[in-house]
Amino acid sequence: MDLSEMRGRIRTDLHDEDAANYRWTDAELDRHIGRALREFSLAVPLEATTTLTTAAGSRDLSITSLSDLVAIEALEYPAGEYPPSYVRYSVWLNTLTMLIDSTPSGGEDVNVYHTTLHTLDVSSSTVPPRFEDVIAGAAGGYAAVEWSSFATNRVNVGGQDVWRDYLTWGQERLADFQRALAKHGRRNAVRVRRLYSPAAAPADQSTVQGP
Repeated sequence: MDLSEMRGRIRTDLHDEDAANYRWTDAELDRHIGRALREFSLAVPLEATTTLTTAAGSRDLSITSLSDLVAIEALEYPAGEYPPSYVRYSVWLNTLTMLIDSTPSGGEDVNVYHTTLHTLDVSSSTVPPRFEDVIAGAAGGYAAVEWSSFATNRVNVGGQDVWRDYLTWGQERLADFQRALAKHGRRNAVRVRRLYSPAAAPADQSTVQGP
């Protein structure tokens, strides 16, 4: 589903299908879609792998090329070994530092396993089809809540309680969205990971084993 199709689904949900008299402009819906997409991405991000290259005598790697980065999950160095070799690391601003004893030589590959924000534009989408309705519902909910605020104390063709109906409808959709994020979010998902040991133990633990 691309951005145009997402807008169409939201307009259907909002009963805003009269092209000659839209209640929401495309730009307004795009803004609500973008907000829902970002929140979804932070809970259920896109998994990606990027290969970076070491500089001679340095343990530091620039991660400026990792666009829309959500989190770094693991670092494989040296790359291409079997079983894979994962190393500890730290991140500060745009610099990722491998916490290894020896400094690398130049031109060595390092595989970075990371998560990114999803994309949804006029030609493509990285959102899994099973979550398209989740994002559409959230974007529609944001649109309805915004419109209810705008319509409060205004004369409405549908009656004086139209704004309240939109508010209730929008809040219900957003509640559904939050439940979906809680159910499918990475923090609550059962995942087996033994890729690397964290650089530092959480504050409430004295030692940390592999996840």
